[in-house]
Amino acid sequence: MKHESVLLKESINHLNIKEDGIYVDGTLGRAGHSREILKRLTSGHLYCFDIDQQAIEKSDAILKEISDNYTIIKANFIYIKEKLNELGIEKVDGILLDIGVSSPQFDNPERGFSYRYDTRLDMRMDQSQSLDAYKIVNEYAFNDLVRILRKNGEEKFAKEIARAIEKQRLISPIETTGQLVEVIKSALPAKVLSKKGHPAKQSFQALRIEVNNELENLEIATKKAIELLKPKGRCAIITFHSLEDEIVKKIFKEASSPPVIDKRIPLKADEIPLSEYQLVNRKVIVASKEELDKNRRAQSAKLRVIERR
Repeated sequence: MKHESVLLKESINHLNIKEDGIYVDGTLGRAGHSREILKRLTSGHLYCFDIDQQAIEKSDAILKEISDNYTIIKANFIYIKEKLNELGIEKVDGILLDIGVSSPQFDNPERGFSYRYDTRLDMRMDQSQSLDAYKIVNEYAFNDLVRILRKNGEEKFAKEIARAIEKQRLISPIETTGQLVEVIKSALPAKVLSKKGHPAKQSFQALRIEVNNELENLEIATKKAIELLKPKGRCAIITFHSLEDEIVKKIFKEASSPPVIDKRIPLKADEIPLSEYQLVNRKVIVASKEELDKNRRAQSAKLRVIERR
């Protein structure tokens, strides 16, 4: 399946790009968003982050055709502030984070992200790291498996699935995505198996999040990203499930809330301090019907944008 960046027009428009500005794409992927940012820069510069070497190589070739005003940094976006500071960049005009797995990663059977293919359990975005889904499934204790499935996948049958995994690996290791799907199915009641949607979806999401430490990384990166903004600079973040969206929503809300003032202190309207940041969109932005008709993966996407005053 061809990779199509979700909420592309909305996110680019909300970044309010200046042709001489400094921008960051914290999740380069296949350069869908980076390409559009770079097109709008003349004397400005774009810094791109990714940990997937395949994505970096393909995106580099795409961006070269547009301009040389970009730098690709092979690093997790949690190091966004440190890596930019090393390059002498203290503040930026805009940051985009498109969270989650890209279509090429999902559609490459060898990466082991999808339950649609029977391949070795992997799910690593950074293929140089040692922790993968195989290790979690075959070596983590029962209580840890339950925690992962509940916290990361909101799986109601976490205990049952963890027990089934534990039982199967006593016989032999669970080596492939196909084997794991069968184990998950064996733990679920018939009424769940008959429902629309794949029965292993939540479990696979839970494992992928754990392998890549996605929720903790998102929280760290979001806080660092808004600290990097210049006045009038904007940070746009696209998430794909409620756990991610709640993290971004909470951080943005805290940053845009005015400081608490003792009500007994008499202040004029112009003396009341404002928050350092303001929400650009109070209501979350979702994909249009036109985009949903073209790209079903945009269905769960949500965009939130914050601006430094």
